[in-house]
Amino acid sequence: MSKLFLVPTPIGNLEDMTFRAIQTLKDVDFILAEDTRTSGKLLKHFEVSTPMHSHHMHNEHKSVVGVVKRIQSGETCALISDAGTPAISDPGFLLTRACIEANLDVECLPGATAFVPALVNSGLPNDKFVFEGFLPVKKGRQTRLKLLAEETRTMVFYESPHKLVKTLGNFAEYFGADRPVSVSRELSKLYEETIRGTATEVLKHFEEKAPKGEIVIVVAGK
Repeated sequence: MSKLFLVPTPIGNLEDMTFRAIQTLKDVDFILAEDTRTSGKLLKHFEVSTPMHSHHMHNEHKSVVGVVKRIQSGETCALISDAGTPAISDPGFLLTRACIEANLDVECLPGATAFVPALVNSGLPNDKFVFEGFLPVKKGRQTRLKLLAEETRTMVFYESPHKLVKTLGNFAEYFGADRPVSVSRELSKLYEETIRGTATEVLKHFEEKAPKGEIVIVVAGK
C-alpha cells in the first residue's frame, strides 16, 4: 500500500512519542529525516531499524521527485523532522504537495507540536489565533511587523535564543509596551518555563537572564 506518512516526533520528552508513531516508523519501507544523526538516536531508543535517508531544506527540492517515484512503485514512506510535526516550520510541505499532485495517499499522524502547548498555557485567547513561525530576519521584517500591529487575533511566533531580545524589543516598539506577551521555552523538557507579562516586562526579564533552548512567543492581538 503506497503512502506517505507524516509522523510527529517529541519536542523534548521522549515519552510524548505515540505508540502509533513508533509502529508506523517500524512498518514503513523507508524513513526521511531532517537530520539523520538526531533522528538516529530517536530510532535507536524505540528500536526502529527501518532504513533512513536525509531530507532537509537544502536537498528537498532535488529529492522530492525520487521519493514520489518510490511511493508510486508501491513503497511506504514516513517523513519526520528533528522535533514536532513535519511541515510546521520544518521540511514537509513540498513532498506533501508533490504526493497529492501525484494522487498518492498522504496521512498525517497527530502528535507533538511546540506552538500548541505554548498557546494554550499562555493564558491569552486561543479561540482564534494566527501562526507566524519565524519572522523575516532582515528583508521584509519591518513591513511584517507593521502589518501584524493591526492583527486582532493572538499571534504565535518561533524564535531562536540569541534573537529573542531583539524580537521582544520589536514587539514593544511596534505593538506597544503594554501588549501582553508569553514566552515558553524548553517545552516538555527538564527546564521548561513560561514567562508572562507585558512586552516590556518580558523583554526586561530576558535582558537580565539570557534565554536558552527552543522558544515560542505568544502575543495578544490588538
